[in-house]
Amino acid sequence: MNARLARYLSGGFLHAVLILIAVAWLVPTVGLFVTSWRPRPDIFGSGWWMAFSTFRFTAENYIEVLTAQGLARNFLNSFAITIPGTLLPVLIGALAAYGFAWLKFPGRDWIFLIIVGLLVVPIQMTFVPALILARGLKLTNSLLGIWLAHTAYGLPFAIFLLRNFFAALPRDLVEAAKMDGASDLGVFWRIVIPLSVPAIASLTIFQFLWVWNDLLTSLIFVQDPNLLPLTVGIAKLLSTYGTEWHLLSAGSFILMAVPLVIFFSLQRYFVQGILAGSVK
Repeated sequence: MNARLARYLSGGFLHAVLILIAVAWLVPTVGLFVTSWRPRPDIFGSGWWMAFSTFRFTAENYIEVLTAQGLARNFLNSFAITIPGTLLPVLIGALAAYGFAWLKFPGRDWIFLIIVGLLVVPIQMTFVPALILARGLKLTNSLLGIWLAHTAYGLPFAIFLLRNFFAALPRDLVEAAKMDGASDLGVFWRIVIPLSVPAIASLTIFQFLWVWNDLLTSLIFVQDPNLLPLTVGIAKLLSTYGTEWHLLSAGSFILMAVPLVIFFSLQRYFVQGILAGSVK
């Protein structure tokens, strides 16, 4: 029985199942992409799969969304929020993870356990006290507030992921570098970081996708209408144009296009990081 199951899983049956799952996940994305290029009357008149029989496509949906609906500003705001909101927790998390993995100080393990415990705390529970603190520091009308919020929310996972990876690195390399006179900061930049590129790339992908697709945190911490990201712009577009599917599909595909580019660009490092973490 086990041998027969192993043959099924190692043969073409497993490949067929994986292909079916991939197609099932891909079909909605293809439908959204096709719909975003169809004229408004065609969208209301037939399903998206009928577009291949008429081949009537237009770029007016994207032009109207980016110009008349003002999503171009939201698109740039998303980059202004996401890039620092990704780099800050990755950098700070890497420094903290190195300390927890290789430095000895009182209470190290207990502090690390507390940080790991923060992963189970729902973010929604922190919105009210965090917003009161941000208002007290006058950070609700600037990008700095949302940067600090995403950094704080992303640090527990960043420290947890990178600390486990750093701790599995060869100890001989670190000890040899210190014997040669390298400082902890030198070991961090010259040895640990180059050896941990797959893990850091995986963390960067996770953090970038989380910040780019975030809606709640932006609604809470961004009070200035000129600083709202694309997710909030899409939500307002949905409430204003609930039946304008040509605008909603174009705006939604703009929102998901950047994460797709980031993921496929760093896919090699992402797979390496997952495999390295599983082996170690």
